Amino acid sequence: MPHASASYTETSNGDTHMWPPGTVQLEDRNASAGARTILQPRPTTDPNDPLNWSKKRKYLNFGLACLYVIMVNEFLNAATSTWGPMHDDLGFSYEVLNDSYAVGCASIAIGAVILVPLACKFGRRPLYLLSTIFQFALSIWSAKMKTVAELMLINAIQCIFGSLEEVIVQMTISDIFFVHERGTMNSIYFWCFKLTTSLGPLIAGFIASGQGWRWVWWWNAIFFGVCIFIVGFGYEETKYCPPVSPSVPVHSEEHGYTESVCYRGADGGKMESLVIGKPATDNLNTSDMEAAPQILKQPTETELSPDIFTHTLSPDIPMKPCWERLSITTSYPMHERTNSFLNHFYQPFILLVTIPAVAYTALVYGILVGLGDVMSTTMSTLMTESPYNFSSNAIGLMNLPIIIGVTIGTILGGPTSDLIVVYLSRRNNGIFEPEYRLWAMVPFLLFIPTGAVLFAIGLNNGLSWPVIAVGFVLYFVGVAPITSITITYLTDSYKNIIGDALVAVTVVRNTFSTVFIFALTPWIDAIGVKYVFVTMLLIATTILLFVAVLIRWGKNFRARSAERYQFYALRQYTERLS
Repeated sequence: MPHASASYTETSNGDTHMWPPGTVQLEDRNASAGARTILQPRPTTDPNDPLNWSKKRKYLNFGLACLYVIMVNEFLNAATSTWGPMHDDLGFSYEVLNDSYAVGCASIAIGAVILVPLACKFGRRPLYLLSTIFQFALSIWSAKMKTVAELMLINAIQCIFGSLEEVIVQMTISDIFFVHERGTMNSIYFWCFKLTTSLGPLIAGFIASGQGWRWVWWWNAIFFGVCIFIVGFGYEETKYCPPVSPSVPVHSEEHGYTESVCYRGADGGKMESLVIGKPATDNLNTSDMEAAPQILKQPTETELSPDIFTHTLSPDIPMKPCWERLSITTSYPMHERTNSFLNHFYQPFILLVTIPAVAYTALVYGILVGLGDVMSTTMSTLMTESPYNFSSNAIGLMNLPIIIGVTIGTILGGPTSDLIVVYLSRRNNGIFEPEYRLWAMVPFLLFIPTGAVLFAIGLNNGLSWPVIAVGFVLYFVGVAPITSITITYLTDSYKNIIGDALVAVTVVRNTFSTVFIFALTPWIDAIGVKYVFVTMLLIATTILLFVAVLIRWGKNFRARSAERYQFYALRQYTERLS
């Protein structure tokens, strides 16, 4: 029986080999209708399985998740357009306002560590709802704010609960969409994320000029109030756990087992033999060994859809009633090998330093979003001064180039990555390797340095604002696909530990933003805007070029980390493993 989430293949001589995590059969070229896409992960026959939901139901849930991202991210980023009026009205210095933004970035990292384990245990729905309620209350507080202490507290609390926007949507995507669909969905998510990063300040600038800066937050309170009802009565739980059969033997600390598996290298040949699991005793009898592989409850062959190309639903399994699908919490048991709920507070950091794909995704996401944050905050500060002397409205309008760049990058990047993985899998006898998705990054790499350099030179030399706008467009044409592709690559490779992995990514991403923004003012004073961006760009380019290493040796890295992946997959909450 397959162990945990591994994929197996059988050679001509009957030997069974385990593929690295993420490698799956995506197409059957011998199918009667020609090459056909296999549904990965495999859905069960349960109509309550989110993978079996109708397209309309999936898109509704995903749309509500994106609405949550839009509202939360708008709250975080709208503040920059209110800095000028707040400076005049409350006397807050621009250094204090920069620091408040950095406090928010640090709080996002802390919030992800705290809240994602709760999303894993109790499901996605209660965390979406809880976070939306807190955003509503904080919007009212923001509208009444008067002191620096309130400013810092609001940013900290809002970002702790808003941190879910950077993690939970990818968990929703992996819950309800198949491998060949995730690239497009992650691109749409990132488009929503960056859209409100730019659109929020744009709208807030006009509101601050026309109604006063406090009305930015009153309007937030109104919209969040509406969203509480929309999420509460519209978003269904997407976390699915196959029913646990009482007849299935359960692994305990008294019964270990040893399973030797032969991983295939990047060249398709035998790579190395690993031992999965460590026996607690050398005196295991036959019944113990038969029980050992059942550490994680996998759907049996009869529970899985018999047609690997389509959904097949069992008429004997009833659909859950509406009230059950919209329950506030849905608690999921841990496997007995999971020692404690507290494991999920430190496991992300172990994954970060031991699995190359997690580290690479974290660094790429961190440096690109961090550099983008620095560009936005620098623009919000310097372009209010000579020679630009921009008003709040004008600062808001400078976010339009970001929207244009992100939209172009999303249209080009997401669907392209899905098409590329299907095409390359077909050339590889239907076998999908997550590294195929990374090839879609290559055409966009040059946009990053070109856009950032143009922006920095324009701002440093006081060039006309269209030069800065074009730099924004080019930079975000590259950022949108690269970020979504790396996140999708991580999901494809290590789906069963994606919650913990994304916590690590979020911590690194916000550490970059926090450090850069805290240091920004003295850094610019010391060496100037141009050389600040040159330094950051050298770091970004070095990190991005490591994609060549993953394309060439990523499969070997996945094979060598497979034992660790299996270990941490066993420490997750009971759910589908595929």
